[in-house]
Amino acid sequence: MPDPDSAPPFAGARLHCETGLAPGAHVELPERAARHVAALRLRAGDALTLFAGDGHEWRATLTAVDRRGVRVAVHERRAVSRESPLAITLAQGICAADRMDLVLQKATELGVARIRPLVTARVIVRLSQERQERRETHWQNVAIAACEQCGRNVVPAVAPVAGLRDFLGEPAAPGTRILLSPLADATLRTVDVRAPVTILVGPEGGLTDDERDLAALAGFVPVRFGPRILRTETAPLAAVAALQALYGDC
Repeated sequence: MPDPDSAPPFAGARLHCETGLAPGAHVELPERAARHVAALRLRAGDALTLFAGDGHEWRATLTAVDRRGVRVAVHERRAVSRESPLAITLAQGICAADRMDLVLQKATELGVARIRPLVTARVIVRLSQERQERRETHWQNVAIAACEQCGRNVVPAVAPVAGLRDFLGEPAAPGTRILLSPLADATLRTVDVRAPVTILVGPEGGLTDDERDLAALAGFVPVRFGPRILRTETAPLAAVAALQALYGDC
């Protein structure tokens, strides 16, 4: 039998659907997935792959696309893991909306397991409680859409926004904690990387000296990427890609 981790994907567009998935079930797709079907101009009889974010994917067929909704027939299920063994958490200083979306989208595609948006001293974007909740929902949907595209069956959790000091004060997980800093001497090749990995990235303008000192006290190892200073949306993606190539599944 083929290895489930290397099995080719089921045919058809991939859609996220959290309810009603069972062999032989007929399910009405949620609004977001239905909009995706309309955008792709799919029709009854087209093949689909559905996933709920629990590590499984389902083969399905569109049975109706009309004003009453979009319905599918669900067939077989299989467990397929496309997750990185590094279990990377990305702690990202909140940046401008388009940049933050880019970071979440591409980090998901690269295999990040969890994303923690952080408020730091130099964060430009200031969110009210209502706007913050809307952004958290939006960011989670960005991660879901990226999973639909890249084939992941586990959706990275986008944690609630936290202040940097609160985040650093939380109990440290085992593994390696990395602070991306152009001032550092160490590189990813010289750091002893062990899973799980946490990467801390500042917003536009970076972290302050005090914030870097606090991160170091919390066990974060400063790491640089050559002589060039990377933008807030470039640095985490370069780091994740490099970690995957050096120690992960690339």
